[in-house]
Amino acid sequence: MARTMAEPQPNRLDSLVERLERTAAELRAGDLSTERAAALVDDCARVAAEAGAELDRRVRAADAGPGGAGLTGQLALEP
Repeated sequence: MARTMAEPQPNRLDSLVERLERTAAELRAGDLSTERAAALVDDCARVAAEAGAELDRRVRAADAGPGGAGLTGQLALEP
């Protein structure tokens, strides 16, 4: 079955976390030029932003429920 745009991609967040972990390990190794280290830090920031956006999408999708009847931009209150 085809995945719709509203469905979260389960492996997307995992792959972003793996990229962050690999990049952090490379930075910790310390065998980098200043330019390479700066590029890796920029990449970390971009990937972290993507991961944050993915988490936001998942929270909004879960809050909307299966029918998508949730209030846009608002989390549900606990009963």
